Amino acid sequence: MKAAWLIAQREFVRYFYGWSGYVILAAHLLLSGLLFNGYALGNQPKFSQQVLEDYLYFASGMAMITGVLLAMRLIAEERQGNTLVLLRSAPVSERAVIWGKFLSAVGFLALTLLVSLYLPAMIFVNGKVSLLHIFAGHVGLLLLGATAAAVGLLASVWSRTQLMAGVLGGAMVTLLLIAWMLAQISEAPLRTLLNQLALHNLHFRSFRGGVLHLRDLAYYLGAIVLFLEAATQSLAAWRWRE
Repeated sequence: MKAAWLIAQREFVRYFYGWSGYVILAAHLLLSGLLFNGYALGNQPKFSQQVLEDYLYFASGMAMITGVLLAMRLIAEERQGNTLVLLRSAPVSERAVIWGKFLSAVGFLALTLLVSLYLPAMIFVNGKVSLLHIFAGHVGLLLLGATAAAVGLLASVWSRTQLMAGVLGGAMVTLLLIAWMLAQISEAPLRTLLNQLALHNLHFRSFRGGVLHLRDLAYYLGAIVLFLEAATQSLAAWRWRE
């Protein structure tokens, strides 16, 4: 765990060394602000709770995109720079590498969500919402973005370039998103299975409504562990092949 934490610290700082971290943060804030004013607030009067729920809805999409973008470089960048071969002689396990890099992406995602808290805070100018609703919603955003980051990290292990990792990670997240659509044209028990596997539709609903449901917490945490374990085994397989 100590090795994973050291890797996480190093990778987190690297987001600020180049342009990628600043661009992702700025783009997230800009698009979130535009969507908040154009979609959540809109032109029609709304109850404050509805404004918050609408904000959380589009913010969930931003969290997933940000998660994939943050994770796509984590392994693919090292492969492009021919530094991944150093893992063969490094005294750290594949699991420490994967978890360390994942925690760095989640840390930057958490920072992004923290900075964007000014948007739901604007609701208090002319309305009132529960702070617990805001808290639960942002827990959901963090878990959703972290799951997307875990998927993106797996794609990064499988890819030779960052662009390929981004495209593959985005495609994988999209498949998990549209699982609920496939459920609508499927028969039971496949319908139930697809609904439960869908990344957003069923499991984010409770967070959007301001409720922390154990079932949905378990789903996202389980998905994160599953994808990170797949990334760990994939990285280990590459290490042995080389």
